[in-house]
Amino acid sequence: MKNYLYIILMILGLFPGIILAGGFQINEHGAKAMGLGGAFTAVANDASAIYWNSAGMTQLRGTNFLLGSALIAPSSSFRGVSPSVDITRMKSQAFFPSHLFITHSFTESFSAGLGLTTPFGLGTHWKDGWVGRYLALETELKTFWVPITFAYSPIENFSIGAGFIYSFADVLITRNNPQAPFAGDAYVELEGNDQFAYGYTFSLMYKPVKEFTIGASFRSEVEYEFEGTAVVTGAEQLQEIGAFPGGDVTAKLTTPMNIVGGLAYQVIPQLRLSADFQWIGWSSYDSLNVNFVDPDMEDSKSARLYKDTYIIRFGAQYDLTDQFSLLGGVYFDKMPVDPEYVSPSLPDSDRLGLSIGANAKIFDSFGISGSYLFIRAKELTVTNSKEIYTTGDSQFNGTYNSSANLLSLSLYYHLQ
Repeated sequence: MKNYLYIILMILGLFPGIILAGGFQINEHGAKAMGLGGAFTAVANDASAIYWNSAGMTQLRGTNFLLGSALIAPSSSFRGVSPSVDITRMKSQAFFPSHLFITHSFTESFSAGLGLTTPFGLGTHWKDGWVGRYLALETELKTFWVPITFAYSPIENFSIGAGFIYSFADVLITRNNPQAPFAGDAYVELEGNDQFAYGYTFSLMYKPVKEFTIGASFRSEVEYEFEGTAVVTGAEQLQEIGAFPGGDVTAKLTTPMNIVGGLAYQVIPQLRLSADFQWIGWSSYDSLNVNFVDPDMEDSKSARLYKDTYIIRFGAQYDLTDQFSLLGGVYFDKMPVDPEYVSPSLPDSDRLGLSIGANAKIFDSFGISGSYLFIRAKELTVTNSKEIYTTGDSQFNGTYNSSANLLSLSLYYHLQ
C-alpha cells in the first residue's frame, strides 16, 4: 500500500517537509484553516474536517474534494559557539507539505471521509564544515497519515466523529565524526523507514444555539519503529579495524497525542470569530535512541526530554459577499523543550504566528482558498547546553534565530 501512496504523492507533488511549528509538528492542513490561524476545530466546514474535527463532516452534503499544498520557506541561524559570535545560517530550503481530503454524506446524519496529509516532519540542513557538524548536518523526517473517518449526528446540532489512521514514515540523519589523528572528518549517514504505524481519532461538534459552536478533537500517539542502515565513510585504516559503528539499525519514535478544544461565534451575519486551545503530549519524545542489530556495536542514546505543551489560536472570517471572504488569525506556540536540550537538528523556541487569507467561491461547486502565514520564533540563547560538540566535552552554547514564511493554496470541489 505504501508504494501506491508514494506514486500518488509523486504525481501530485505532495512530498512534505518541514516545520516551524513547536517540535516537529506540521499544522498546515488546508489554506482556509491556515488563514484562520488554525482556529478551525469548531468551524471544520470543509473537507479538511477529516483532520481538524471529523464530526464537522456532517455539515457537508454530497461529495467534497479538497486538494492543496503549502510552501514553507524556513530560515534559521546559530551564533556561537559562545563566546564566539560567528553566525552560521542554515541552508535555504523550501518544502511542500500537502493535503488531499474527500468526504461523502450517505445520509443527512452519516458521513465518511478519506484523507492524505503530513502531520509531522522535520528538515534541517546545515552547511558542510560548520561548527556543529559533529551534532547535525542534515536531518529529515517525513510522516504520512491516511485517515479514514466517520461522522454521525444522533440528534440535531450535535455530531460525533471517529477514525483510524494508517501511517508510514522515512527518516534521514547525517553528521560528521572526528577521526583524529587522520585528517578531515568521517561522514555518518543513517537512513530508515517504517512501513506501517497506526493511530486513531475522536471528535465532537455541538451547536447549543445557532450562532455558537463548540468543537473538540482527540488525535492519538503514533508509534513508529524504523528499520534502516547506518553507513560511515572515513579513513580506510579506521574502517579496516572496525572503529566506525555501522550496519543495520532500529529506532523508535512516538509522535505526540493532541487534544484540542475550540469555540466559534457568529458575531454578526458577516463576521465569525473562532478560538482553539491545543494541548500536545510532547513528553512522548523523551529520547532518540539508535540500536544496532549487531550486539558488538554500541547503541546511540540521546536525551530529548520534551514536555507537554500547548498552542493558543484565534481566527476571524469576514464575508464581504456570499462568494468572497477574508480570513485572519494569530497563535502562540509554546516550545516543548528546555533550552539546554535544544539541538541544531531541531532548533526550537516559543513561536508567534500571524496569518491572512481569502476564500473565493468561483462557481457553485468550485472554489479556492489561499493564505499567508508568517512565523517568528523568539531568539533563544542556550547557556548550559547538554549537547556536546567536541571530544573534549565542550557544550554547544549559543544563540538560535528562526523564522518562516508560508503560503498555502487549496482547491475545493463539490458534487451533489
